[in-house]
Amino acid sequence: QVHLVESGGGSVQAGGSLTLSCVVSGYAYSSNSVGWFRQAPGKEREGVAAIYRGAGSTYYVDSVKGRFTISQDKAKNTVYLQMNSLKPEDTAMYYCAAGVVNFNFLRLESYNYWGQGTQVTVSS
Repeated sequence: QVHLVESGGGSVQAGGSLTLSCVVSGYAYSSNSVGWFRQAPGKEREGVAAIYRGAGSTYYVDSVKGRFTISQDKAKNTVYLQMNSLKPEDTAMYYCAAGVVNFNFLRLESYNYWGQGTQVTVSS
């Protein structure tokens, strides 16, 4: 079993920055990738960024490229999402997820384990 806990959400003005953290615990062989997803009210959950933990390969949805950075601290079993130049359309509940993923890193169906989410609100 894998357990994930997100933190770092909050309210910021447009142009501001936030860093989300996801602490991953549990059986290491149950996951090789961690993804960040978000869901805005009335919208489907979408993949934002993902990291293949072994090689450190990263993947981003086009709308956040150049603004968001996913990274990891293996010693702390923590994956971060640094979000810069935030826009009102980035407002959503952000979730981290873990799974054994070798392709389709930004697809929800690729992940088995999910955190409870952390809210990000960006005001104009």
